[in-house]
Amino acid sequence: MISNPILNSPFAEPDRHWALDARGQPVPEIRQGRRPHRYVVPVAASKKGAVQGALALDPQEPTDNTLVRLVRPKVDLWRRLPPSQWNVTPETERLLRWWREPGARKLPFFFCQLEAVETLIWLTEVAPKEFRQEVEAANEKANPGLFRVAAKMATGSGKTTVMAMLIAWQAINAARRPTSNRFTNAFLIVTPGITIRDRLRVLRPEEPSNYYSDPDRRIVPQEMMPEMLRARVVVTNYHAFQPREQLSMPAGTRTILGDRLIKEGADGSLDIELVPKRFLESETQVVARVAGDLAGARRVIVLNDEAHHCYQARPPEISEERKVEADEVSEAKANNEAARVWISGVAAVARTHELIAVYDVSATPFFLRGSGFPEGTLFPWVVSDFSLMDAIECGIVKTPRLPVLDDAPEGDSPKFRRLYANLPKKALPRGGRKSGVAHSPEDLDELLRAALESLYGHYEKTAAAWTAQGIELPPVFIVVANNTATSKLIYDFISGYRNEEGRLVPGRLDAFSNVEKQSLTWRASPRTILIDSAALEAGDALPDEFRAAAAEEIEDFRREVERRNGAAAAMALSDAEILREVMNTVGQPGKLGAGVRCVVSVAMLTEGWDANTVSHILGVRAFGTQLLCEQVVGRGLRRVSYTPGEDGLLLPEYADILGIPFDFTQDASAPVIKPPPKMTRVRAWEERKAAEVTFPNVLGYRVVYPAGPLVATFTSESRLELNPSDVPTETFVEPIVGEGITLSLENYKAQRMKSVYYAVAGFALTRYFKEDAKPKLVVPGQLPDQNPHGTVPLHRFGELLRITERWFEECLETYGHEELKRLFLWRPMAQKAAERIARACSPADPRTQHVRAIVNSYNELGSSRDVNFQTSKTDLFQTNPRMCQVDYAVCDGDWEKAFLAAMEMECRDIVIAYVKNHNLGFEVPYEYKGEVHWYRPDFILKVSDGSVSAQPLNLVVEVKGWKDDQDLAKADTMRTRWVPGVNALGRYGRWDFLELDNPYTFGSRIRSHLSSGNAALAA
Repeated sequence: MISNPILNSPFAEPDRHWALDARGQPVPEIRQGRRPHRYVVPVAASKKGAVQGALALDPQEPTDNTLVRLVRPKVDLWRRLPPSQWNVTPETERLLRWWREPGARKLPFFFCQLEAVETLIWLTEVAPKEFRQEVEAANEKANPGLFRVAAKMATGSGKTTVMAMLIAWQAINAARRPTSNRFTNAFLIVTPGITIRDRLRVLRPEEPSNYYSDPDRRIVPQEMMPEMLRARVVVTNYHAFQPREQLSMPAGTRTILGDRLIKEGADGSLDIELVPKRFLESETQVVARVAGDLAGARRVIVLNDEAHHCYQARPPEISEERKVEADEVSEAKANNEAARVWISGVAAVARTHELIAVYDVSATPFFLRGSGFPEGTLFPWVVSDFSLMDAIECGIVKTPRLPVLDDAPEGDSPKFRRLYANLPKKALPRGGRKSGVAHSPEDLDELLRAALESLYGHYEKTAAAWTAQGIELPPVFIVVANNTATSKLIYDFISGYRNEEGRLVPGRLDAFSNVEKQSLTWRASPRTILIDSAALEAGDALPDEFRAAAAEEIEDFRREVERRNGAAAAMALSDAEILREVMNTVGQPGKLGAGVRCVVSVAMLTEGWDANTVSHILGVRAFGTQLLCEQVVGRGLRRVSYTPGEDGLLLPEYADILGIPFDFTQDASAPVIKPPPKMTRVRAWEERKAAEVTFPNVLGYRVVYPAGPLVATFTSESRLELNPSDVPTETFVEPIVGEGITLSLENYKAQRMKSVYYAVAGFALTRYFKEDAKPKLVVPGQLPDQNPHGTVPLHRFGELLRITERWFEECLETYGHEELKRLFLWRPMAQKAAERIARACSPADPRTQHVRAIVNSYNELGSSRDVNFQTSKTDLFQTNPRMCQVDYAVCDGDWEKAFLAAMEMECRDIVIAYVKNHNLGFEVPYEYKGEVHWYRPDFILKVSDGSVSAQPLNLVVEVKGWKDDQDLAKADTMRTRWVPGVNALGRYGRWDFLELDNPYTFGSRIRSHLSSGNAALAA
């Protein structure tokens, strides 16, 4: 029995996995290394003894994925190379570094996200020609003429973020390399439905909520956002590729003018339809309508989301698929029609534009029923594969689990695992609601009712645990039915209904009932919603009580529609669109779906729904393949919390499932309900505008040392201690000039210290003292720019050499071996010395130092008024409305809370306003170990310091106890670069920086600093 399935960090390459038994189920045996990249080829099951609803995957034939087997090892080796050997463009190198930059975003990117993007980058910029030929050959059967590659990623592993990273990589390269035929800034994103289309608006750079500049993701560094904004991104659903009639006409006229169009059915039969082709849009007109915003773009990239809907079906004579059964014909026909429209649309784009590539990003890139390929066969053009089992072992998704039934002491009933297969044939309606046959909820089959109430019993316990933790949003229970009649039957049973006498009958599951039991009236806000085609078409899905109770949320949604699509679309907002928005926002505070606890659906939940509060799923339909199982189960796999445990791994979360024959890591032990953390909304308030704090967004600095001799003032921050455990025994040395060699410690015994001094002084001269007529940006994640147009001031080498010798004598302490000093011939060691020497040479008086801050011209000022986020942290300080525009400060420990208390109690006479730098966006670029990073100070205070200036002083405060070398670099940058550089500009007020390291003297320390006259002066 496996109690905890999580073995690996989601942010690093998996290095352990569970062994699988002969049935493909995990066993409690941990194996080292990454899980082999294998998948299961479905083999047609024998009809003899077949059971309704059984998986068509028995027997199964495991096999290696050819392209993944070829590509993954190459990408792994390439990833581990030094950046100088990546053989990519500088823009790509910058992005690859940025995406792995520690602390650059709220959560690091998952390894699987980076792997998917890196694989496609490698294929485009690095891979030998034969790899592209392999991809072309893999496409030949189903996508002739298209260069299509797919990244397989488990549901909940961040596919939208991957698409954003791919767009950013292409768009930024295209902007800076307009003549390259490998890149473009024009993108067409095709989705399987309206739900996903609306959700993927975040991929459009002009959207306020876009992923590229989102403070939690930060896909694009600030200095590259101007290029990113030049990207053109169109998001559509594949239905838009269907040619439209350009002229409406009566049915009789249509018959007369219609052309005979022969269409092939899913079963190989031929259907003849009358279609007025002459009045349909041409292919060029379809593309112009769908991708009109890409007009004039020469090169285009298509991104397919949930791409299993897009393929070229094989004709019956060469089909490898099992025969489609009678009750599967309609599904197969629908699959084929969707695939035909989708792939035809992509092919049309290829004929009207230069289509560089088609990128598929999907959790289930498999062929569907009716395709002519064995159902569930992996697309052969998949080049990157991070399976659901990988995601479970890394904790990226919830673990699907069979729940313990309260009334069944022996555990799960096998009947509930294959619920649909065990129901009597006449237990459920066979036709949809349009069949006109009425079904009473009172006649619900006993087995189905038992399954509903058993799973609901566990849901109640989960909901109670969440409530006890103070979590405002409820967990969500979803039901997936086989047709619209069944969904309406289950919906009425769960939520309540009006009987034949016209009386309201409460739902049988109290927490989900839309009818008040006492008053027998509809609840103002529905707890259960029905999502299927019939409900959307009926137009009566929204009771008046709901409209009244949700008037504010509906109006917010109407304004959002007006912003996106114009006033006419907002005025014409239908019940179906509002209901769809309710579904799309389940689990989102302040939105239409915030209070929904149960969703009953037919096909709406098989894909494109990303609520992370789903805790229970019930399937009431046939599941013929593992593909469909994974699609439905995937709706419950998105995690609620990404807070790691003491071991650094994420804590397991579970989705309890019934009625879906899904066999990953079932755990028959009694589950421990661990509710997600309570979320608190932190935001700025307009009525607190008087306490607003603004700050400049600085990208870098321009530093020119005084013309006179360099003066080095060594302090405690200049010191460096070195012992043998700090360095390896051998390394590749890259001297200032010449070829690198491999050295060991013995090689340094004969080295003269004079050579070491020369090397360090020369390194410092070219790195920090180069004269440049143009401002230089410091770029986080990269080495400082070695501008070829700059000039090395050779006349300073002599004095810098003397300062270097002083530093070795006064500031370097070695333990164990004197030869350790000679290791400063190594570039990383020389970097450490050069950093300290350069800092020591920076004039302490800002008035004698020429420093200018370089401010982001596209986003010049940040402000506390923009703070609006949710946090699971509980260490919150409720702020004084007079002193802080933001209602809560998210504290990192007791010291920060003590500091805030001191500001509001001891210093309220001098502190005009303050703000905690959490999701504020205030960042300071600084250099450490040869690369530039972002520093986020703790607080900004606006204080009255008694200056003759009419402006208050903006005091940046860092509350810090123990400090390491990187902390010293941050503080030095603030004092010698950021503060003087911003003050020199003169238009952002007066600024100063202060570090506090004693929680008992916070107030007095600030007062003494202000009264001492040490506060920085504006230039």
